[in-house]
Amino acid sequence: MSTATRSAKPLKGATGDWEVVIGMEIHAQVNSRSKLFSGASTEFGGDENSHVSLVDAAMPGMLPVINEECVRQAVISGLGLKAQINRRSVFDRKNYFYPDLPQGYQISQYKNPIVGEGEVLVDVAPGERIAIGIERLHLEQDAGKSIHDQSPTMSFVDLNRSGVALMEIVSKPELRSAEEAKAFVTKLRSILRYLGTCDGDMEKGNLRADVNVSVRRPGDSLGTRCEIKNVNSIRFIGQAVEVEARRQIGIIEDGGAIDQETRLYDPGRNETRSMRSKEEAHDYRYFPDPDLLPLELDEEFVEALRRDLPELPDEKRERFIAQFGLSPYDAGVLTAEREAADYFESVAKGRDAKLAANWVINELFGRLNRENMEIAASPVTARQLGEIVALISEGTISGKIAKDLFEIVWGEGRDADPRAIVEQRGMKQVTDTGAIEAAVDAIIAANPDKSAQAKEKPAMLGWFVGQVMKQTGGRANPQTVNALLKARLGIE
Repeated sequence: MSTATRSAKPLKGATGDWEVVIGMEIHAQVNSRSKLFSGASTEFGGDENSHVSLVDAAMPGMLPVINEECVRQAVISGLGLKAQINRRSVFDRKNYFYPDLPQGYQISQYKNPIVGEGEVLVDVAPGERIAIGIERLHLEQDAGKSIHDQSPTMSFVDLNRSGVALMEIVSKPELRSAEEAKAFVTKLRSILRYLGTCDGDMEKGNLRADVNVSVRRPGDSLGTRCEIKNVNSIRFIGQAVEVEARRQIGIIEDGGAIDQETRLYDPGRNETRSMRSKEEAHDYRYFPDPDLLPLELDEEFVEALRRDLPELPDEKRERFIAQFGLSPYDAGVLTAEREAADYFESVAKGRDAKLAANWVINELFGRLNRENMEIAASPVTARQLGEIVALISEGTISGKIAKDLFEIVWGEGRDADPRAIVEQRGMKQVTDTGAIEAAVDAIIAANPDKSAQAKEKPAMLGWFVGQVMKQTGGRANPQTVNALLKARLGIE
């Protein structure tokens, strides 16, 4: 596997450099209306235990029936990860006891998963792209939820999530820093959202990560890893990697040894703490589930799904570079989310694409970030922003006026007509040379000292431009102002 030169630097310890080694296990909830082995609803937010079938509750004699839609979504995800689709896979029982696991085992896949090895290209920084291997993707059912804060003496169990279909996506241990780990999850989430197989909502727990962290001296064999369970924020993933790596380095440098264990990350204290000793596969006594036949996929089923794949982030990024002449960085920003890419294409259609990209990235995204809003909720539609870009290109308004217009449209909402606003409010750019000449002459006459200095200090031109623009209410054509000032002031 080819990778770019990596910027990940070793961590400095008291006794020398250390390398962090990270592997990820991403649990992504499948986009399906019903659960993996039952017809119960997967809708989020229902009353406790309101989405539970007899199968989910493990009532005696209840048999699981595979949900074909979940199988389709798993295969589509595997194809999106450029992974091997296994024509034959097997569901196994993973045996362990926990109060929110009614069966006493989880139906999962072990030796024969539905998806094998794949790869994700990750942009860690501008100009730095690395390839991270995918070990496998398998289907499994989620457990329920234990609730400990409703009573001082009792815990409660909500089985609404019990049986919900999860895709567990396991990376190879090829990540080398907190930044790489965050970038990997971001890219994987983007791919799944493009495919429509997982909504990636980490706040609802629909995408969460188990992060395996170990440290070693550069060039040494792999160290003992610790697994940090159920991290549900990309920011927390980065913090958990940093704090766990530092904890392990401290122990080893003090002469201790790392215990292989499962840990939890506490963002309030910014620390990891022990949860339980880490189990190995044999501890779960995996064996094929006797109630489920092996899952066999024919070639036409897989190829039909392959033919219907949407354009994915990497492909769209390359097309934006070639078609619109965008920089790799701008193309990457615009294709990170499918909704943003679609919005940009609508703005750019038949217009100056580079100008459109600048307005989408700087003005629209900037405002959405400040307001903590998703692009789908933007009060400025792609049609409206496209009109603003067109008005700039036509020379009807200047860039400064365009920013004022954007604010007006943002405030008035999706029914506002940018062209009508420009007409009604007298926002058209002044292109009449005579009117601009009068303003230029007035500013020069009012500032003879600065005018005399301008020949020696051409940088002062900016001050004159600002004064003329101020006098014309920002409506003068900036190129005309510059040309006239240079001529009047004798600046080459």
